[in-house]
Amino acid sequence: MNNKEVPHVVIVGGGFGGLWAAREFRRDAVRITLIDRNNHHLFQPLLYQVATAGLSSPDIAAPLRHILRRQGNVTVLMDEVSGIEPATKQIRLAAGGSLGYDYLILASGARHAYFGRDEWASHAPGLKTLDDALAIRRRILTAFERAEAEVDPERRRAWLNFVVIGGGPTGVELAGTLAEIARHTLRREFRRADPTRARIVLVEAGTRVLSTLPEPLSQKARQQLERLGVEVQTGAPVTAVDADGISLGDERIEARTVLWAAGVAASPLGRSLGVSLDRAGRVPVASDLRVPGHDAVFVIGDLATLSVDGKPVPGVAPAAKQMGTHAARMIRRLIGGQSTSGFRYRDFGNLATIGRWAAVADLGRVRLSGMVAWLFWLFIHILFLIGFRSRLIVLINWAWSYWTYQRHARIIVGTEPGETRPAADTDAVNRERVEPAGADPRRKTAAAP
Repeated sequence: MNNKEVPHVVIVGGGFGGLWAAREFRRDAVRITLIDRNNHHLFQPLLYQVATAGLSSPDIAAPLRHILRRQGNVTVLMDEVSGIEPATKQIRLAAGGSLGYDYLILASGARHAYFGRDEWASHAPGLKTLDDALAIRRRILTAFERAEAEVDPERRRAWLNFVVIGGGPTGVELAGTLAEIARHTLRREFRRADPTRARIVLVEAGTRVLSTLPEPLSQKARQQLERLGVEVQTGAPVTAVDADGISLGDERIEARTVLWAAGVAASPLGRSLGVSLDRAGRVPVASDLRVPGHDAVFVIGDLATLSVDGKPVPGVAPAAKQMGTHAARMIRRLIGGQSTSGFRYRDFGNLATIGRWAAVADLGRVRLSGMVAWLFWLFIHILFLIGFRSRLIVLINWAWSYWTYQRHARIIVGTEPGETRPAADTDAVNRERVEPAGADPRRKTAAAP
């Protein structure tokens, strides 16, 4: 059978949904073209660990070509789709040219959403890609360095203030880890700035953090955050974000580091389909995950909106994997002249980690918190990492962090656009006397500000 006789399936996006769809075709007589703007698959649930210096990029990412190296019916293209023409079954590529398809699976995911205030993006970066994670890591670590070099106590305090906007899993994980970094990891490494005095504020516009979890677990999550030293402010929508901090109505929080974890919007690629979208830009799909009016187009993951048994399918990794597998199976049925069936989502529960020995887990009839939930979270994330090397490296790094509180990936690389380094207070440094070996390095000399 030559290539013209073999059905061509194009998959846009190499995340959980796209990758699981491609793998489902491993024994089928189809041609698959997988297109992604990056050359790697990213394990997004652990992205915050890269942002907070707990893991390195290769620990949670693997090249798509390597993952699919044994699947001879897959061609991987590192490119971006600029448009879709369903009537002619063509997609346009950003690098130029077009590509025809017999069946199309759109799994291009989501991006940050600032609720119409896109000007906040430069002051409050979000976390969706490895580039985002490395930029956030740079901001966090640089803030402590700026505090050490700062002469003015008020400006130093602003450098040691951190605000996380959004009380979902990403916001909770970032805030909890920031508290551990300040209270433990960096505790004895600075001479004038005291990291243990850092103020970490988690801001949530709703009435509680982790609102998708049952209220008792949400309350336990808040208590665990507060035990770590995180200030949790709920019912407090952000009204302004700038380079110097945020505003919550009349309240002002001065902070040089603000992180966004409050909202996402679907990939703009859905607009190319010429169908009505929901408020988040997602594509309403039929029960079999096809786009009404476009029988050869399937939409999955964060780009799709669908309710099963009256409940919306959540935008989480397990749902994306299940949708990817289902879409591939439905294409297989269509190729064989069979009818399609509706997607059934299997909810295995929700997990969120807060810090060392601190997590919550909703497994339906079973609800866990504290150490047991943290161990369960650890096991599940190790289990679902792709590749033996990733599992082994992450396990070693977590074991090391547990026993030592140290984070090995604390290297600052690159600079922010337009960033300038402040002059250090060299006079104060010259006046400081050397502490004897074994002295508390956080103790200030009389000359130090």
